[in-house]
Amino acid sequence: MSKILIRGAKVLGGEPQDVLIDGETIARVGTGLDAAGATVVEAGGQILLPGLVDLHTHLREPGREDSETVLTGTKAAAVGGFTAVHAMANTFPVADTAGVVEQVWRLGKESGYCDVQPVGAVTVGLEGKQLAELGAMHDSAAGVKVFSDDGKCVDDAVIMRRALEYVKAFDGVVAQHAQEPRLTEGAQMNEGVVSAELGLGGWPAVAEESIIARDVLLAAHVGSRVHICHLSTAGSVEIVRWAKSKGWDVTAEVTPHHLLLTDELVRSYNPVYKVNPPLRTEADVQALREALADGTIDCVATDHAPHPHEDKDCEWAAAAMGMVGLETALSVVQQTMVDTGLLDWAGVADRMSFRPAAIGRLEGHGRPVSAGEPANLTLVDPAYRGVVDPAGFASRSRNTPYEGRELPGRVTHTFLRGRATVVDGKLA
Repeated sequence: MSKILIRGAKVLGGEPQDVLIDGETIARVGTGLDAAGATVVEAGGQILLPGLVDLHTHLREPGREDSETVLTGTKAAAVGGFTAVHAMANTFPVADTAGVVEQVWRLGKESGYCDVQPVGAVTVGLEGKQLAELGAMHDSAAGVKVFSDDGKCVDDAVIMRRALEYVKAFDGVVAQHAQEPRLTEGAQMNEGVVSAELGLGGWPAVAEESIIARDVLLAAHVGSRVHICHLSTAGSVEIVRWAKSKGWDVTAEVTPHHLLLTDELVRSYNPVYKVNPPLRTEADVQALREALADGTIDCVATDHAPHPHEDKDCEWAAAAMGMVGLETALSVVQQTMVDTGLLDWAGVADRMSFRPAAIGRLEGHGRPVSAGEPANLTLVDPAYRGVVDPAGFASRSRNTPYEGRELPGRVTHTFLRGRATVVDGKLA
């Protein structure tokens, strides 16, 4: 079993310490550690975090391997500092049976770059009409705990109630894509001043907020867990804050792009900025940052949505919605939350590792950086500044909204159960 000594890292942004990894486990944490025969990683000035956990990743396999595969997606995850990702169910075929979720889970095992926890569909074929095999997916080798029709909303209140009742039996959670479909027919961007000026179909904030309001009430009625995917408006924040004040079991995530980008970018008509939910206003962005800081929003999730070149390099109306995000997520969070003083690095560890792992009931991840814990770790150089060049991405797709932007911070090393998946910023 190999030994690795990380020397002088600031654990969760605190005082410099040494961390000794022995095999798959953290053996010791302290100062002045020495280990004969250990590989030494000099980490002066760098931040050591628990391995990041993403609750919302699209790996596209099976069915859309032209966009991404489990292998390329987990490589991108490792480069971004992630040791575990939750793979969304909107594949072809849909992950609505034990067989499909087990296939995705096994592909993750084979990739070896990060753990892949499949998310099961709530309804058969994501069609919103009939509950999928929730119990069978949970009882499968994949052990599914999170269920979502992401990409589509479970808009039928009766179906949503039944799903919440069903998953309660095994402490599962329904992750809702909050989008009232009848309010967003033909919508192309956030409804507001910019959409009016550009003449693009508007996507009103209330389309998201009305579903969230309904679902937190349903979760409270049933006594079950509901998680809100990619929350994007100030009004949504207030509804979640109210639900939490009642003691209801409601959690929510925000994407990095909704923490940084606004609908003003759509003036360029560049389809790279077309995403679901759409980029919102500056006031929404500020509300999301404050809510992530105060814990109303529990975690950051990438909603990594890779698309092939031809699905984005076209006119706005025909373009697919979505952005890649795994490799830039931590940098965007550093710029919007750490460098602004809204979160410290311990807060980043909480929002990008501890809480998402807890919501997903994911064992072995989101654990403290202390002796006896699994050596799932991420080492970050916060002083680094670099321009985003998608040509160097590990992801198969290049649809990033950050191309040409300077972002802070770089993941230098990622360790999955003591094995380096990324060394000096490159895949091991």
